[in-house]
Amino acid sequence: MADVETELPPLAVTVLPAWEVGTPGVLCTARGHAIPISTALRAGDERIVFALAQRRQTLEELRKDARASLCMLAAGAAFTAYGVVEIVREQLAVAPHVVGLALAVERVEDHLADGRTEMISGARWRARTSRMVADDLAIVDELIKLSA
Repeated sequence: MADVETELPPLAVTVLPAWEVGTPGVLCTARGHAIPISTALRAGDERIVFALAQRRQTLEELRKDARASLCMLAAGAAFTAYGVVEIVREQLAVAPHVVGLALAVERVEDHLADGRTEMISGARWRARTSRMVADDLAIVDELIKLSA
């Protein structure tokens, strides 16, 4: 019987995979600070837009050193994108206390590339109040416009 690893085709990633809007990920700064984020949107083959509150320590660290990584565990995809973050909007129109950012992706590490495992569903979260739901939807809508 053949080894399973040799029977499966390689799952190499040369561009960012797709993921469902609202899939949470973990943003890590070069200084080692990690924070879950729920607003990451694919904005092309090599760009991810997302939002952070102005009060976040993560934002302060990114202003000092823009190198970062974002790990996503989504249905059909598990990867870490490495690159440099830039601020694309200091204050979102729909949420002035929130900053719009973009990760210029330099490298993607596909955690499923060896074909031994697959992600059958992604991590899930939900806002606990209707106000939070509305705020998150408005932020994502503005990020979609920033990604165009």
